[in-house]
Amino acid sequence: MRLTLIGLIAGLALPALASEDIPDQYPGSALYSKPVEVIPNVWSAIGATAPPTYENTGHNNNLSFIVTGDGVIVVNGSAAYVLAKALHDEIKAITDQPVKLVINENGQGHAMLGNSYWSELGVPILAHVDAAHEIEENGHRILEGMLRYNRDKAEGTFIVPPTETFEDKRVIEMGDMRIEVLHLGPAHSPGDIQVWLPEQSLVIAGDMAFHERMLPIFEDTMTAEWVETWENEFEALEATYVIPGHGHPTNMDQVRRYTHDYLVYLREKIGAHLDEGGDLAEAYYVDQSPYANLDTFEELATKNAGRVYEQMEFE
Repeated sequence: MRLTLIGLIAGLALPALASEDIPDQYPGSALYSKPVEVIPNVWSAIGATAPPTYENTGHNNNLSFIVTGDGVIVVNGSAAYVLAKALHDEIKAITDQPVKLVINENGQGHAMLGNSYWSELGVPILAHVDAAHEIEENGHRILEGMLRYNRDKAEGTFIVPPTETFEDKRVIEMGDMRIEVLHLGPAHSPGDIQVWLPEQSLVIAGDMAFHERMLPIFEDTMTAEWVETWENEFEALEATYVIPGHGHPTNMDQVRRYTHDYLVYLREKIGAHLDEGGDLAEAYYVDQSPYANLDTFEELATKNAGRVYEQMEFE
């Protein structure tokens, strides 16, 4: 049975679908969940809304692919060789069209460590120039982190940089599809990109957008710039369908609520704390209760507050 976005969104009323307590939704595969057809010819294997673990094989982000009619474009190399192979097995069960391009949504491990599998097949790999730099500078450290949690499941994984890079936009005409690979501006991490299908009004948002789980704020995540990119560029797409970097496919209202609105909320809380002369130790405990329902809240809320404090202290 081919599942589409309409059925998938209907299922979102059940919190268990997004729960990080579910260890695996697809026994027998390295993938955390079986790919679903979001709209015709656009598929995504939805990752766990939890940190990467041995149990989920590091599949805690969304691995998507587009069946164009003249080949398949994969969005995200995945977190390990074994995951990329498992995704490819699913693609081959759906279509006999070959994979012609892999796109890394950024330079994080779950976007690019599976490049090792695709490179063995000779598939070109596209990423933003900043993501390529991130892979070059930090790839081996990221790989070591994956080896620690994935152990034997890391077999075959090694660092492979992108074979192609771009700066602002790459337009791909393939089969029946026009696909625009965009770098809209600073967001979650260096080199974040969005894959926009204008004729279908669908965006594979990458880590620009989060759903159902709390977003992490890294040391190099500039929250003010992320908000600006969202308001000035991402909203302008007026996408009907959104496949976020994490969480189930949904719409702009939902990802705005859990991404843009959370960033604005936290910055307002930290700003008020700074105005009152509050210090870093107290900043960790500003009220984030409106977002306590999100997966990874316990792991990330205090860290996020501390990092926003450190940023805003010098803004």
